[in-house]
Amino acid sequence: MKKDHFGNMPDGREISLYTLENDKVTVCVSDLGALLVRLYVPDKNGSRADVVLGFDSGEEYLDNPNCLGAIVAPVANRTKDASVVIDGIEYHMTVNEGRNNLHSDKQSFVTMWDVAAQGEDFITFAQERADLSDGLPGDRRFEVTYRLLPDGVGVEYFVTSTRPTYLNPTNHSYFNLAGDASGSILDQTLRLYASAYTPLAEGQIPSGEILPVQGTALDFLSAKAFGLEIDSSEPQMVLAGGYDHNFVIDGYTGDGTMLPAACAADPASGRVMIVSTDLPGVQLYTANFTDVQNGKKGAHYGKRSAFCLETQFFPDNVHHDNFRKAIFGGDTELRTTTIFTFSVVK
Repeated sequence: MKKDHFGNMPDGREISLYTLENDKVTVCVSDLGALLVRLYVPDKNGSRADVVLGFDSGEEYLDNPNCLGAIVAPVANRTKDASVVIDGIEYHMTVNEGRNNLHSDKQSFVTMWDVAAQGEDFITFAQERADLSDGLPGDRRFEVTYRLLPDGVGVEYFVTSTRPTYLNPTNHSYFNLAGDASGSILDQTLRLYASAYTPLAEGQIPSGEILPVQGTALDFLSAKAFGLEIDSSEPQMVLAGGYDHNFVIDGYTGDGTMLPAACAADPASGRVMIVSTDLPGVQLYTANFTDVQNGKKGAHYGKRSAFCLETQFFPDNVHHDNFRKAIFGGDTELRTTTIFTFSVVK
């Protein structure tokens, strides 16, 4: 593992960048926000490219409204009315999208994490959060481990809390399999191992229904290009401005079994990415409103220049009796893993 200077916090603390590398994959992560900063993988000709959007320095991540590479914690996605009732007590999160909460308090993306453990092929970042920080109960300890794999990277989450609390963390990396500055991803393809999705209501909050994808623009049961139906006039697509939906992963049992969630590919470079997880859902987001002017090496990351595959418990699960509740704490700890593996098709 290599450690490099990556910038400084406003108070002078050093921001570091840690590099894990083998003969196929290079993973660069930071103790600022436990960010995934760079991910180099080869194409069909053996040429490596960085396939995640981001910035060249830690200071640039201090203003990161699109959550590029961020670990979103304690709760990813949207929570209706920015509130949750746990053990009969109502707790209030930050209201930051209409009357709802999106991705907890985005300031958490720009806080420093400690290095709790490290080795040649892994690094674990840890952070303590006090009772009622983020508006949620419990003194909580978050650990995120990035593990270098022969053909990719694993992201492991471990969270404990002194009281039952709402936990649904994810990694919010933006992928472009042609390379971070390659522009539109509309010709890249996706297959989702998901026969159903959770439709959206007002404010992009789940309605509580679970509906089949078949016959809709949300059907990725066979691989298709992102751009094929992204501008569909179907109400779900219009509401989100493209894809920004949670998909129900086929075969989920809740026993920790790793299942395939998605397979994305770039026909031009031959790169293929498979996402596997032990979680029940995956959020597909196609950067419908992204406009980043100062990306890596001055790149402009525009609308639909990347896609996100955020593994998760279903969004707003605390308000829907038919969704598994993401409440953990006391004797119940949260452990979950997501793996991104890469290959090529020539």
